[in-house]
Amino acid sequence: MRRDTTSWFSHNLGMDMPLVAYGHAGYPLLMFPTAAADYLEYERFYLIDAIKYFIENGLIRAYSINSVNKYSLLNRNSHPGWKVEMLTRYDRYICDEVLPLIRNECGGDARPLTTGASLGAYLAANTYFKHSDLFRGTIAMSGSYDIYNYLESHYDENVYFNNPMMYLKNLNDNYHLPRLRQSDSIVIVTGQGNYEAPDRSRDLSRVLHSKGIPHLLEIWGHDVAHDWVWWRKMLPHYLGRFTQG
Repeated sequence: MRRDTTSWFSHNLGMDMPLVAYGHAGYPLLMFPTAAADYLEYERFYLIDAIKYFIENGLIRAYSINSVNKYSLLNRNSHPGWKVEMLTRYDRYICDEVLPLIRNECGGDARPLTTGASLGAYLAANTYFKHSDLFRGTIAMSGSYDIYNYLESHYDENVYFNNPMMYLKNLNDNYHLPRLRQSDSIVIVTGQGNYEAPDRSRDLSRVLHSKGIPHLLEIWGHDVAHDWVWWRKMLPHYLGRFTQG
């Protein structure tokens, strides 16, 4: 399997941001790590091995990046306003810096799928829902899509535009909503076992239904825990649907 790493100083974030790419060809997949983890997390926990069939056969080229969660949502010492400011800067980093790199390698009109587990599912979904013109869809695993509990009742524009459960409810424009209504690649999946919170996925699904946005909500069994063994089953299962034929 081809594996390429790179890093650069992000002008949006003011820090070095590494990235790893797996594969030589295929549809681009942008991967967001869990919690406060880094760009190599999915390799360390064998999720890359779980999708190696798609990578080695040129069906998928996977890009894994750092998050800024340790500076934002998970930083108990940060003011809530700074937490969401970092999320906004991270969004610009993805669109202004990461996406051009992907398009340089995969084609100028490439619209990657996004994916992530746990807090990475939120980042993946938020990126897609905010930028349905730039990304194809999302595979969001075991996520929570309302970040307000991290923010100590703080509210501003950055809170609103980084909280899918807020902005999707009010989405009624002539640009993003029509695109989202044509989506063929939104998967919201979770288990019902230890440390899972399936109602959070159901809540997002209800909002999407209310807006006429097609998606697949799948609630796996009561034995399916918030853990890597299940994410290693989920991701190849849904990638198989998107790449078959």
